[in-house]
Amino acid sequence: MRHDLRDWLKKAEAIGKLKRIEGADWDQEIGAVTALNLKRKDCPALLFDNIKGYPGGYRVLTSACSTASLAALVFNLPVTDSDLEVLGSFREKLPQWEANMHKFPPQVVNSGPVLENVLSGDKVDLFKFPVPKWHSLDGGRYIGTGDAIITRDPDTGEINLGTYRVQVLSKRTTGLYMDPIKHGDIHRAKYHARGKPCPVAVSVGHHPLIFRVGAVELPPGAEYSFAGAIMGEPVKVIEEEVTGLPIPADSEIVLAGWCHPDKFHSEGPYGEWTGYYGRKTQSPVIEVERIYHRNEPVLLGSPDSRPPSDASYGQILFRSALLHNILTRSGIPDIKAVWLSREVNGPPMAIISLKQRYSGHAKQAAVIACQLRMLDLQGRFVVVVDDDIDPTNTSEVLWAMCSRVEPAQDIDIIRGTPSTILDARVPRDARTRDGRSFTNSRAIINACKPYEWIDEFPKSIDLEPEMVKRIKAKWSDLLE
Repeated sequence: MRHDLRDWLKKAEAIGKLKRIEGADWDQEIGAVTALNLKRKDCPALLFDNIKGYPGGYRVLTSACSTASLAALVFNLPVTDSDLEVLGSFREKLPQWEANMHKFPPQVVNSGPVLENVLSGDKVDLFKFPVPKWHSLDGGRYIGTGDAIITRDPDTGEINLGTYRVQVLSKRTTGLYMDPIKHGDIHRAKYHARGKPCPVAVSVGHHPLIFRVGAVELPPGAEYSFAGAIMGEPVKVIEEEVTGLPIPADSEIVLAGWCHPDKFHSEGPYGEWTGYYGRKTQSPVIEVERIYHRNEPVLLGSPDSRPPSDASYGQILFRSALLHNILTRSGIPDIKAVWLSREVNGPPMAIISLKQRYSGHAKQAAVIACQLRMLDLQGRFVVVVDDDIDPTNTSEVLWAMCSRVEPAQDIDIIRGTPSTILDARVPRDARTRDGRSFTNSRAIINACKPYEWIDEFPKSIDLEPEMVKRIKAKWSDLLE
């Protein structure tokens, strides 16, 4: 069975979750249409064609993992429109994927659709593709937003897939921004410390799963195998001629080249996952020597914006399930659900729903959660609610916060916790000597009923399940 982007597009269209857009301009219009689409409750994936200034067939896909049903297609789960249901399926499958990924190492093949067109030398032209300028204040056109940057550790040989922003600088060069703590930048630094160029391959069109595994925290070298475990078969890769790096055989577009030790260029700003423009940086330059692409290629875009964001849902799903499992393995009992609220975008509130079993239970869960690396910037607020609250329902969470929290007693502040350069709240003069380290603080909000007198807390106004069932059956045309 082939697991490529075109197979995924057919599945999305079959369930009515793909919309085709004709005639948009690459200059901000694709980004604006995507941002407005994401404000819809059940937004579809968008496939842009006949883009201004480009021939038909050179396409851009956005919003590929922006709802529960689309995420279910990406992660090979039962299709549902319920956040809780897809989260439950994901959490159930996650330990199986982790346990079985060693059975699915990437399979090296000699050919694949990505080799339909091979461009070298003077034929290398990144502007051949309808690369969008996503936001009005972006420093340029960004070909890498839903990408997978492929690098190799020169010490161990491990292959990393990471999602980092890539700006087109010229026909043959791009800027590559990577946070210094990311594996891709660690690989680059190792090559440069030896005075050698770092080989880089950039897949910018592929099955959305390749993007999603590149954007989350996995053990070093695990991305291809983890994707294989989700798909149920190995990811087919081709050893790229210029760099020797394994590129997905089914990719739509792949760039291959080198980051030289002495080549840095001004890059950015870019509208980041925080909902703010990231800072302009001096970033490594990729000198592109080879472009591979399919006929009528599809560029996968995942632009960020003010909430909700195109990039956020899949990452929220993965991290919510992972956080739930970590808390459970830490010995915290009766965790019912965990959700990183997508309404506040990239740095969301972490919301933990649990059934209280003892005094301090809620605070214990919150303290452990806010110290995990996955919440370096995303855990500024950790909210714990009772098990009668659906953590995916922001209205219910806010109701619990406003009706069950006594601020003087139920809000705690933890200071000096790790953050990143993209944290909009960290001032420029807060950098430590290495110029890379930043800290922030965390607020723990206990929005549970007071455990000590929980039985005396006023009863919530709830409809009985049988009444709900009977009413929905009687007036189904009105209520569904």
